[in-house]
Amino acid sequence: MSLIWLIAFVVFLVVEGVTTSLTSIWFAGGSLAALVVQVCGGGLYPQLAVFVAVSFMLFLMVRPFAYKYLYGKRTKTNVDSLTGRKAVVKDRIDNVAGTGTAILAGETWLARAAEEGDTFEAGDVVVISAVSGAKLLVAAAKQEHEVEKA
Repeated sequence: MSLIWLIAFVVFLVVEGVTTSLTSIWFAGGSLAALVVQVCGGGLYPQLAVFVAVSFMLFLMVRPFAYKYLYGKRTKTNVDSLTGRKAVVKDRIDNVAGTGTAILAGETWLARAAEEGDTFEAGDVVVISAVSGAKLLVAAAKQEHEVEKA
């Protein structure tokens, strides 16, 4: 049985090395833990229980940190960088009428309300919640997003 857990460990490591997407490394840890239980004299059911438990715990505890480390330093570019920025409504935004523009960094964009039924008047400050094609989807700005008016 030790050979089976050792083969499983190697197979999971090889699969992880090929995919590099954090898919099977958890099972490699679980199979290594099951191998330790087997070497210490545990039966088949305790080995399987340890394999499942350790794999599950590794997945829950380590994956968020590993994902953040691998993918957390992503720099937003182009359209991704617009989300969360504030814009000023140029023409009334009304989804029903299909109208609305907003000014962002000196450029005029088509704009629509992110929430159906919301309307914004010219001069309102809005926050970009998403970009759909060439349209900004905007929501009402909170007080801390207000622009100073002269």
